[in-house]
Amino acid sequence: MAKLELFCHSSIKISGQKQIYIDPYKIKEEINDADYIFCTHSHYDHFSVEDIEKVKNNNTKIITVKSSQKEAEILVGKENVLIVEPNEEYKAWNIKFNTTVAYNKNKQFHLKENNWVGFIIEFEGIKYYISGDTDDLEELHNIKCDIALIPIGGTYTMDYKEAANFANNIDAKVVIPTHYGLIVGNKEDAIKFKELVKGKEVKILI
Repeated sequence: MAKLELFCHSSIKISGQKQIYIDPYKIKEEINDADYIFCTHSHYDHFSVEDIEKVKNNNTKIITVKSSQKEAEILVGKENVLIVEPNEEYKAWNIKFNTTVAYNKNKQFHLKENNWVGFIIEFEGIKYYISGDTDDLEELHNIKCDIALIPIGGTYTMDYKEAANFANNIDAKVVIPTHYGLIVGNKEDAIKFKELVKGKEVKILI
């Protein structure tokens, strides 16, 4: 079975027959083992050139949004970059995934018109939903996955109360809180989040 790691913030690695990174950030050492790098949007803590350099190699593919296209193509070459939009289904380079919307309702940090995304990645029999930086959006309540990674830190995304409501409205077996402990939010938010989530396993990884 694949191994999931949450390094910090929203920096995720899924390891199996292939190595998948999502929004790599604050990577401690050069590993250069990435087969795929998914980036939900172009903010520095989600599309970090410095950290992508630490995990990419000559065969790495980057899946990201239009606002990161130029940097991605410089990093790995145009032929190794796939630009995605919300609410689409993709199969590329032997990996299958869907995109979702990810935006703020009443804040200006993540605008709907940016077309930034979340991902539902199918890998070795497991569906991983990585929400990206989003609020609790009713249009996402139809999400079905095995493992959901949801931001709880507030300010730029949902806070822990909003995130718990979101978690309670989606069809997921396991929920993992993200986007706290570095820029916004803290471990206490994760504990409070866990207390409010009903009928799902909650794993606190940072």
